Formats: sequence, C-alpha cells, structure tokens
Amino acid sequence: MKKNTISIISWNVNGIRAVLKKGFPQNILIEKPDIICLQESKAHKEQVDIELSNYYAYWNSAEKKGYSGTIVYCKQSPLSVQYDIEQELIDHQGRKSHNEGRVITLEFEEFFLVNVYTPNSKNDLSRLAFRQHIWDTHFLTYLKKIEKKKPVIFCGDLNVAHEEIDLARPEANHKSAGFTDEERKGFSNIMKAGFIDTFRFLHPEEKKYSWWSYRAQARERNVGWRIDYICTSKSLKDSIKQAKIHDDIFGSDHCPVSVKIAL
Repeated sequence: MKKNTISIISWNVNGIRAVLKKGFPQNILIEKPDIICLQESKAHKEQVDIELSNYYAYWNSAEKKGYSGTIVYCKQSPLSVQYDIEQELIDHQGRKSHNEGRVITLEFEEFFLVNVYTPNSKNDLSRLAFRQHIWDTHFLTYLKKIEKKKPVIFCGDLNVAHEEIDLARPEANHKSAGFTDEERKGFSNIMKAGFIDTFRFLHPEEKKYSWWSYRAQARERNVGWRIDYICTSKSLKDSIKQAKIHDDIFGSDHCPVSVKIAL
C-alpha cells in the first residue's frame, strides 16, 4: 500500500504581527507544508489580518496581551481539537499555564499533533522549579496518555538544548536557562519514555541551530542553540523521511524546523 507523506513545519515567530511584516507566510509556504505550527504568537486572532487559503486555523492565545500563544494551520480538518493540557498548572507566582496558550492538540485519523511552547525558566531561573517539577512532568504524562490511543507527533519551542552538540558554547552555559541539568533531564525523560527527536535521529552528528540571541550579532556568527524540535512516538521511527532546520529563513530570532513523515 502506498503511504502518504505528511509535511510539518514548526516556527517560533516571536510575534505573528511582527513576522507578517518580514515575509510570513510566503517564506514557509514555499515548503508546501500540510501542517504549520507557530509558537509565541503574541496576539489574539481578531488582532491579526491574515488568511491562509486552503488551511484550517486553530488559535490558543494567552490571556495576557502580547504574550505566549500558539497557532496551528492545517490543510485537513482534524477529528478533534483540544486546547492546553488537562491539568491546571500553577507556578509559584500564581500564574496558570492554561491562561498562557501554550498547547494545541489536533487529532487526525492516524496520529495526534501537539503544538507546544514550553515555558522559559527565565534568566534568573525563577521559573525553573515550575518547569522541572510541574510542567515537564505533566506534559510527559499528557503525551503518554494520548499515545495510548494513537501515535503522537509533537513540535515547538521546547526551550532546552538537549546535549552539548545542540548549542555553540556549552561550556559557558551549564547554569543558563535552557541548558541546566534539570531542563536537560526533562527532555531526556521524554526520550526515555519512547519519543524520538527527529532531527537528531536523522542527523546524529550535525551541528545546526534554531535560535540565536539578538545580541552581539549571534546569528551572523552562528552562535546559536537548537531548542526547537519535532518529535514522534517510537512507533513512527521508520516513517521519518526528512528532518530539516531552515536557518536560511529569517523574520524571528528562531528559524523554522520541519519533518516529512510517511504514514
């Protein structure tokens, strides 16, 4: 039986209204994706004048204006859509993750698609405990719960560089947000639970990054971090045909990442 190949592209746009002025969506539509997952949209739907023909649109905006948020565009209508994860996650400052628009789950016939914008631990690591003990634990529990029904593909800005190969200067960042032992362990736990980092699976030795600081010409010097991922259930391992980091696409401090999967 001939398999259909599905193309997924994921991008932290760091503000959809800003990226619309910098070539979006034309710069990623050239890839002809079946599904587009955006993070850090920083807007509510009524604030944005955008229409992607032939795509269904699903928005999960943060309650706070100009903050966080996720969007999914897909060519095929999903069987179901869920916003956020089931648990109400509250950090030590009393913020509810349900109000931050961080997760959208679309159910299709053959898989679940989860678009996620993982909370940043902050430069002073003030949100690390929430990230370690609450978010990472509950997000993995959620993934494993829906995986009981069908395979999962999840993607987005996970705000962690997993291994030393995933950032340009690991030796200087072991205590920096995004590369602490706690955050890296959280990602390792996801991998140990049966998920696959598609880019590292196909490119085990390649050094390529998806985020660069706006400071000190980091992108021009390619002093970057790989913190944007597309991961799949292990049952889809043999279906992963391509995984790319599109560092030639500009418009945000992140660049898009993509996969092609034969289902």
